[in-house]
Amino acid sequence: MTARRVAIYGGSFDPPHLGHVLSVAWALSAADIDEVWALPTWKHAFGKAHGASFDARMTMCELAFAPFRGVSSMDIERELGDVSRTLHTLETIRSRHPDVELRLLIGADVLQTVDRWYRWNDVIRLAPPLVVGRDGYPAPEDCPISIPNVSSSDVRAALDQGRDLNGFVPTAVIAHIRKHGLYASDE
Repeated sequence: MTARRVAIYGGSFDPPHLGHVLSVAWALSAADIDEVWALPTWKHAFGKAHGASFDARMTMCELAFAPFRGVSSMDIERELGDVSRTLHTLETIRSRHPDVELRLLIGADVLQTVDRWYRWNDVIRLAPPLVVGRDGYPAPEDCPISIPNVSSSDVRAALDQGRDLNGFVPTAVIAHIRKHGLYASDE
């Protein structure tokens, strides 16, 4: 019997956008993956402030990935508390699900920061990376696809400027942002 193959997809998801959705679609349809577990960060390890609460980001993940079977949004990093460290998260998942084969779903842009990650070599030992290319960033030779270079910070700036987000953010996420006044400037 083959172990379930799960891609762990962590990030701020502040908010989730087309790049996130395309990465999940690729993992489920073209990589050897059975499920994707989306894990919003609790407290970013590099000190990035979140524009929306953890609960709002969890809800937006659920909305963004709802069209896919096999995707679950999990609040494990809230449960762990403190600074989100991928290694601690993976170790916790491994202890709770020893029968699951883990992979770490990341964008090629992340490869430029791995020297700052806590015990990166242990991370990749527990969950070998599945790298999705991202326009404008170098990717490994075996990286089969490149997604548009959309970022959550660009989405937040577009929201602040009142620009249209259709095509960049899932419609259900846009509706949630507007309904709850997320990312509204104080001015």
